Amino acid sequence: MSMTNPTLRGSAVGLFLFDICEEIKLDELRTILGARRLGESLKHAAAEQLFFERPPVVEDAQFPGEAQARVRVKYYDYGVLSVLFEFPFAGDWADLIALSCRWMSGTDLPSRAEDIGREKLGRARPALVKPYAKWLSEDYFIFFMREISGNPAAAHLLSSFRQPIAQVVRGENLALSDDELREILQSAMSYYPNDLAVLGWNAAFVYDSLAGSETTLQLLEYANSQLLEFRHYDDLLTHELARVYASLDKHSPLIGRWRLPREASRLQTVLLDVTELTERVDNAIKFLSDMFSARLYRLAATKVGVPDYKSLTQEKLRTAEELYRFLIDEFHQSRAFWLEAMVVLILLVELVYVFHGKM
Repeated sequence: MSMTNPTLRGSAVGLFLFDICEEIKLDELRTILGARRLGESLKHAAAEQLFFERPPVVEDAQFPGEAQARVRVKYYDYGVLSVLFEFPFAGDWADLIALSCRWMSGTDLPSRAEDIGREKLGRARPALVKPYAKWLSEDYFIFFMREISGNPAAAHLLSSFRQPIAQVVRGENLALSDDELREILQSAMSYYPNDLAVLGWNAAFVYDSLAGSETTLQLLEYANSQLLEFRHYDDLLTHELARVYASLDKHSPLIGRWRLPREASRLQTVLLDVTELTERVDNAIKFLSDMFSARLYRLAATKVGVPDYKSLTQEKLRTAEELYRFLIDEFHQSRAFWLEAMVVLILLVELVYVFHGKM
């Protein structure tokens, strides 16, 4: 890394999120860990606000062998744990591109983050509701630059350094085509003339003050936690639908229908759980008058794929609702058939007795 008269100063952040359980009881967790709660609001530089409905619990940790690294663990009430690694950075554009490529092509940071998470949960387990044995995970990298030589405006950065910024966001060593540059830089946003955020699906370049950077970090983290939860719901519904279809194929058309109420009841329970949890995730954060943060969040969510997985989840919810109605209708039809069959049988028995008595 070029340490003599560095062109850029800031920090490199690795953000690692894990879906660990159905719910975390935050008040109980704070008591167990003696940890702090994230402030109910984060102030943007323009003094506008965004609020958490149930502020996450936050605690600090250590990164072995890296005294300058900041490690922060955060717990969300909807069952997501995030581990953040932040390392100071000073160097030139080539150094930043090399770091981005190294992190995105493969690093041991995800396994280190999971180790820290599992170590922390040894104490936190009593506050977890239905913990998962296998964790889904998401990662995201953010390169925060707080000083750039010459204090360039955002417009100057986009015109003069568009290639290195795009390479950082993509984690690419080689120069990118003009078409790819245009696609990447469409996600550029600024609030003041001298701040800039360029968001990608797996990484972001941010040029901003410390306060502005913290708000951007929180929004990117929240968007990735939403992606993780919708991935979980998508997997859950996929497996549940497959199980119901397999159950329908396994049993005979007549006798098997008596099992349908049990299948329908279980499916309805999953539907209610997923609907409740998706609403909780959707409403975890509120934007008041801060329209820039709201737009930045929407851009971040779109880039990481939240709307896509949300649509998949909603589509499978509709399929599950239709399947639930089908199961109930099939059961009612089966019950009506057997009732009619019993009535016919009783009439036949009575007719046999009547004719037998006349013989």
